[in-house]
Amino acid sequence: MPGTDDILDKIRYLAQFTQRPVKLSQLFEFGRSPTSNVLMTAAQFLHQELPVRLAHRVAELESLPCGLSEMPSVRSVRGMYIDSISDLNQLARPDTTESELAFTHSIEAIKRRHNNVVSIMAKGIQELKQMRGSEALDPRIQAFLDRFYLSRIGVRMLIGQHISLHDPPRPGFAGLISQRCSPREMIRRAMESARSLCVERYGCAPELGVYGRAELVFTYISSHLHHMLFELLKNSLRAVVERHGSREESLPRVRVVIAEGEEDVTIKISDEGGGIPRSGIDRIWTYLYSTAPPPSDGFEIEHENDFSAPMAGLGYGLPLSRLYARYFGGDLQILSMEGFGTDAYLHLKRLATTEENVPRKLL
Repeated sequence: MPGTDDILDKIRYLAQFTQRPVKLSQLFEFGRSPTSNVLMTAAQFLHQELPVRLAHRVAELESLPCGLSEMPSVRSVRGMYIDSISDLNQLARPDTTESELAFTHSIEAIKRRHNNVVSIMAKGIQELKQMRGSEALDPRIQAFLDRFYLSRIGVRMLIGQHISLHDPPRPGFAGLISQRCSPREMIRRAMESARSLCVERYGCAPELGVYGRAELVFTYISSHLHHMLFELLKNSLRAVVERHGSREESLPRVRVVIAEGEEDVTIKISDEGGGIPRSGIDRIWTYLYSTAPPPSDGFEIEHENDFSAPMAGLGYGLPLSRLYARYFGGDLQILSMEGFGTDAYLHLKRLATTEENVPRKLL
């Protein structure tokens, strides 16, 4: 079994290689017919690619600004990544059905190991804030977190897609990718979850109106879309109730418009929740910034996904949603009228040739 120095040398070697983004269309085509040859090819790609992506993150975790690398929680995350690279390093390149299946079980365990990385990193930022105050909001740290979480989204997507190819097939799906993802259906599901939380917290919730291309379907990762919509709708419901009070009949509805362009599918979520001051718009993309009080200390930010269950207070929802949108070439924009309300524009690339957005190597 290799020692610590050997693994660190291996990580430094792997971090020199460029990460190789894949296209949504490639993932979809592989997932449509997961034969043993397809599974083998995908596993061999992951066997080579995953250690490189994880090594890039370890290299960054070793040299973060403001002393963040020395925070106990950040060191814990770095240890997780090193353990995962060590596990992958001990796996032979899959070349039989049995070795491919063993490899799949191994990367599934690695995915589980990293389930709570978002909450642990958040704790690391809090540790830095307690020690150095406003230095925790250093723009270099924010840029690192964007790269770190964007990479995490990609790694979990690639692993999750490969694991799902071993599951019983679902009509219209290629692994995690839906060929006929319906924004209207995702809006309905996300709204049900968001309204349930809102009613639990405030005793009421605004109604929803959906307009535009309600019949639209396109190729996309439906779970990603649901997560983003849930976060945006949750924010809108909270803002409306806190501005207009808890009498349900007096609450203005939240309006959602679905638009289809040649390149993008755009979903606009509009509320009358009072808006955000212009001076605060930039801060909404800052990790750990929230206008709501934090949830109880015992709450974990995430378990199976990167999104929080409480109504508000964690400060990760919007920046993570923007990263999920950007992962396959989309974006999230927030426009606000202080004193009236907020419009969120979720842009999603409809072209299946779009590549993953993977963090670039730092110079």
